[in-house]
Amino acid sequence: MSTYRDLTAPIGSRRATALRTVGTRERRSHLTAPRVPTVGIDIGGTKVMAGVVDADGTILEKVRAETPDKSKSPKVVEDTIVELVLDLSDRHDVHAVGIGAAGWVDADRNRILFAPHLSWRNEPLRDRLSGRLSVPVLVDNDANTAAWAEWRFGAGRGEDHLVMITLGTGIGGAILEDGQVKRGKYGVAGEFGHMQVVPGGHRCPCGNRGCWEQYSSGNALVREARELAAADSPVAYGIIEHVKGSIGDITGPMITELAREGDAMCIELLQDIGQWLGVGIANLAAALDPSCFVIGGGVSAADDLLIGPARDAFKRQLTGRGYRPEARIVRAQLGPEAGMVGAADLARLVARRFRRAKRRRVERHERYERYAQTRRAEREAL
Repeated sequence: MSTYRDLTAPIGSRRATALRTVGTRERRSHLTAPRVPTVGIDIGGTKVMAGVVDADGTILEKVRAETPDKSKSPKVVEDTIVELVLDLSDRHDVHAVGIGAAGWVDADRNRILFAPHLSWRNEPLRDRLSGRLSVPVLVDNDANTAAWAEWRFGAGRGEDHLVMITLGTGIGGAILEDGQVKRGKYGVAGEFGHMQVVPGGHRCPCGNRGCWEQYSSGNALVREARELAAADSPVAYGIIEHVKGSIGDITGPMITELAREGDAMCIELLQDIGQWLGVGIANLAAALDPSCFVIGGGVSAADDLLIGPARDAFKRQLTGRGYRPEARIVRAQLGPEAGMVGAADLARLVARRFRRAKRRRVERHERYERYAQTRRAEREAL
């Protein structure tokens, strides 16, 4: 029986209860989620990108802003998010907001525990934004939202056991099994980039040595190219000439471009990065046994120059090779918008549950009113 306390509980606490239930049945929920437009937001170290996404994963409109300097308060970033959402809401009927953040998100998907490029430390982002926006908000790690998008609309469609690896300045990742993103007990699963692959190897900003991302990432690619150029290696003359001797101007996209044009050193560097990628994937296959690995992030733009060597190394390193099925290794299809699209689609699940919770509250209130009217009528009859 509903009580007056049920009906008068603070809206924020009732909304939070509805939001916390969203992760338990994602596989079934996405099939019946309301086909309404939602906003997805991808927050990185340099940009905040927001877009209105429909139920088919189509981006109806996209806007972006520069990420405020990380030395500024978290509220400055929150203000930027709110401004983008309100801007899109002027032209679209937005029903929910999903946020993919480059950082660790707690299991309740409320707090950003740590964001390396922003000043978020144990920041209750969902609750803060829910209090400022008139729609429900969902927060998740950006690799999780990208994996969800690739499973729903991209390279991972039809896969029940999928692992996504995002190659950018570092390595991020996500696990999706039976239509659910696996976030771990504390919400921080999928930090594959910090698996140790070379004991005592290169120092990683995380504080450890030999992390996977020190050997297979955009930073690793650029570091190797700059070291060869700084040593005035004969194999680096092409890229030295390209940057006119300014070694600090060497970038990952430049290396990929030169590799496509046939530069032998750049091709070799991508092969090295790809081989290390294959080693890490083989380790993940031994632990997780997925049917498919989806490779995303900026470095994946090298395509077969990177993924070809990764497939070769994977086959050489795979435990039980020749006696077990091998997972597919494919490039992501949705590009840099994957995190935004996935965040919007996950928010659609929250919109449905929030609308159901709101409808139940209205029904409880109506029952209470009918009960109160009956009691008043009984008293008047006496």
